[in-house]
Amino acid sequence: MIEFLIGVDGGGSGTRVRLARADGQLLGEGQAGPSGLLHGIKNAWAAVEEAIGRAFEAAGLAPAPRAVIAVGLGLAGVHNKQWAANFVAANPGYAAVALETDAFTTVLGAHEGQPGAIIALGTGSVGEILHADGTRHEVGGWGFPAGDEASGAWIGLKAINHIQQVLDARMPGSAFADAVIEACGGNRDRIQVWLANASQTNYAQLARLVLQHAGSNAVAHGILSEAGQQVALIAHGLDPSGTLPIALCGGLGEPMRAYLPPALLQRIVPPKGDSAAGGLRLIQQHLKE
Repeated sequence: MIEFLIGVDGGGSGTRVRLARADGQLLGEGQAGPSGLLHGIKNAWAAVEEAIGRAFEAAGLAPAPRAVIAVGLGLAGVHNKQWAANFVAANPGYAAVALETDAFTTVLGAHEGQPGAIIALGTGSVGEILHADGTRHEVGGWGFPAGDEASGAWIGLKAINHIQQVLDARMPGSAFADAVIEACGGNRDRIQVWLANASQTNYAQLARLVLQHAGSNAVAHGILSEAGQQVALIAHGLDPSGTLPIALCGGLGEPMRAYLPPALLQRIVPPKGDSAAGGLRLIQQHLKE
C-alpha cells in the first residue's frame, strides 16, 4: 500500500525533492547534493535518499519505510540508457520508481501535464516540448562546450574569449573585462591555469559578471543579445508553428527575458510548477498505468 509520493529534481549541482501523501497533499521539501547520473549510480541514490530524509524531517514526520513510498525522478544523465537502466535496477526498495530526463519533468511541472514547451537555462541549456498527442521532443542539451547555447557556461565561455582578446590588445579593455580577468586569476599565466582546470560550473559562474555589466558595456550586452537569439532558435526548433506556450526555467530563465526577441517574448508564460512538481506528476501517471 503506497502512502507517500516523492518528486525528485536531480542535476549536476544539487537535488530537490517534494514529499506528498498518496492523495497528492504536499507535506514537505528536502535538498541534498548532486544526483545527476554522471556522478555514479550509487552517489545518485545516496543524494536522493538524503533529500527524501530531509523532506520527511521538514514535514515533521518520521521517515517511512521505502516499501510504502513511490518515487518519480527527473535526473540529468538519463539520456545514457545504460545509466538509466542501472539506476532503476539499483532501486533500494521503493514500491515504485519512474525515471525520466529532468527536461521532461520540467515540462510536466511547468504546464501541469498539459501541452507546452520549456527552455531551461542554467549551467547548461535544453528545450523540451510535449505535444497535444502525447509525443515529445528535445532541442539542444548537447552539453558544454559543444552545445548548451545561451546557458551560463556558454555565456561564460564568450566572456573568457573576450578577455583573451583584451589581454592580447586585439580588443580595448573595460571595467567588464577587468572584472572577468580578476575572477579568472588576474593575469595571463593565472588565467591559463584557470582554463586548464575550469569545469562547466566555473564557466557558468562568470555569467553573473556578464549580466552585471550588460547595462553599461556593449560587449557584455552583445553576448546576452546573442544568447537571446539562441533561445529564439531553440524555441523555433521546438515549435516551428509557434502555437504552444513556452516557459523559461532555470536560474537564467528570468534574467534572460530582457534579451529575447519581442516576437518570442509574447509566447513566454510563467512556469506553474518546477521539475520536482513534474516528478510528482510523473509518478502519479506511472501508478495510474
